Amino acid sequence: MTETRTPAPSGAGKPAESKSGNRLLRFYRQVVAELRKVVWPTRKQLSTYFVVVLTFVVVVIAIVSALDLAFGWAMFKIFG
Repeated sequence: MTETRTPAPSGAGKPAESKSGNRLLRFYRQVVAELRKVVWPTRKQLSTYFVVVLTFVVVVIAIVSALDLAFGWAMFKIFG
């Protein structure tokens, strides 16, 4: 019977540093390629998003503050 052998991996016999370096380089290239696919917002869109987020945060702070004051007032009335 003839024995079939699978070919050795392309990195076989190379030092570990070389493999690690190649992985890092490939990772970096993939990151750059993905960043090129990103649709970056325009300055106007970024300003709009900023205002929307800031408004939402202020509204949530107001709601939480009102609830805190209401519960604090209630606790002083009950246990006061």
